[in-house]
Amino acid sequence: MTARKRYWLMKSEPDDFSIDDLARVGTEPWTGVRNYQARNFMRDGMRVGDGVLFYHSNADVPGIYGIAEVASTAYPDPTQFKKSSKYFDEKATQQAPRWFLVDVGFVRKLVAPIPLSEIREHAAQLGEEFALIRKGARLSVLPVTAAQWKLLLSLEKKP
Repeated sequence: MTARKRYWLMKSEPDDFSIDDLARVGTEPWTGVRNYQARNFMRDGMRVGDGVLFYHSNADVPGIYGIAEVASTAYPDPTQFKKSSKYFDEKATQQAPRWFLVDVGFVRKLVAPIPLSEIREHAAQLGEEFALIRKGARLSVLPVTAAQWKLLLSLEKKP
């Protein structure tokens, strides 16, 4: 029996790495996550083929801009070992890495972004466990239920 597909929302600042960047490169390691809960989602929860909502944070219009998929199993984030990296962690070693990542592969851009303001209009349907719209929630990697995934993608404007 195969494992059920899971869904995630992954945030990126578009000035650092946007959905257009992912479209250009195809697949990218999701480096730089330095929150233990977000790390655990990638390390312990994500499987190849899981769906990803690509979210632009800290943008003129924050929201969901595309769809991606988990393209690798988790492996140590190499930036934790590089002294020149802003993500360097002096406590991490090759033998005992602290930070893990997955590769993320491009699926498609949305016809038009689904803005956070519109997502908030559906808070009751999404449920209070939906962390993106919960006060104080700042994780860059969030689980999304199959029902939430379906609802969010139903908000995409079709041409």
